[in-house]
Amino acid sequence: MELILTNHSSYPRIGDGTDHQLLRRTIAQWEKGEKTDADLRAAEDRMTELALGDQIVAGLEIVTDGQIRWYDTISHLAGKLQGIRINGLLRFFDTNTYFRQPVVHGAIERTKPLLVGDFEFAKGKSSQPVKPVLTGPVTLARHSIEENGKAGSFERLVESYTAALTPEVAALAAAGAGLIQIDEPSLLKYSADLPQAARSLKAFGAAKGSSQPMLAVYFGDATGSAKPLALGLVDGRNTRLEDTRTVAGQLEKIGRCLGSARAWLSPSCGFEYLPRDRAQLKLRHLRTIRREFLGSAE
Repeated sequence: MELILTNHSSYPRIGDGTDHQLLRRTIAQWEKGEKTDADLRAAEDRMTELALGDQIVAGLEIVTDGQIRWYDTISHLAGKLQGIRINGLLRFFDTNTYFRQPVVHGAIERTKPLLVGDFEFAKGKSSQPVKPVLTGPVTLARHSIEENGKAGSFERLVESYTAALTPEVAALAAAGAGLIQIDEPSLLKYSADLPQAARSLKAFGAAKGSSQPMLAVYFGDATGSAKPLALGLVDGRNTRLEDTRTVAGQLEKIGRCLGSARAWLSPSCGFEYLPRDRAQLKLRHLRTIRREFLGSAE
């Protein structure tokens, strides 16, 4: 089985080094009016470059921009759509992170690019292919509320988010994204939402051009598939490094069952839950695990 090393999505925005405190300092100064929007963007650019560099040095063959510019996985996209205002903080699943809840007050519309500019920046700074990541319509709908509170709002929200994100998928593909990841952590908690998710993915598939969409589910157990899989066998929420031989053994078992000769090896979720130094070790550990699995030095 061929294993391709990739990051899942996010990467820590801060670290112990002076350089790794840049974005935190700039945000604090920006909030006081001491830094401009351009200063903030420059700090985000620099931290994105550092995140890309860490992934490339670790040996990853597909990287992400680290979602450095994201406040959270829900409001970053929803807040850019017309018809939505962003409300207060709520806990994101059972993690120690929070998201700002979208409140839908009108028709949800994409009136401008959401991630295309960020993708193009990262693509220009990376020697490896960059994978953009979109939070999926089901997860966005599950974490949003409608201002009018009408019955049956969930299905309408999924449809509206799907319609808004479909042109973004097309734009990312046109910008050169070979892979486009759709994050749907809510699916493993609300399995009854699978039909809605399938309709969304069908719409994205029609707009994907030559790109390959990837569905990412996490915070739960998922069954296998005859399609190529991304195997999140490195825990993105635990600082402990996995036993190399144990994971290699898991890969051997999975490889015998897969209907594909190719799979991606990645963290189980984004790395925003870990300190930066541990996230770096986890990235490097992916290569160590693959080496053990292959039984030879790379």
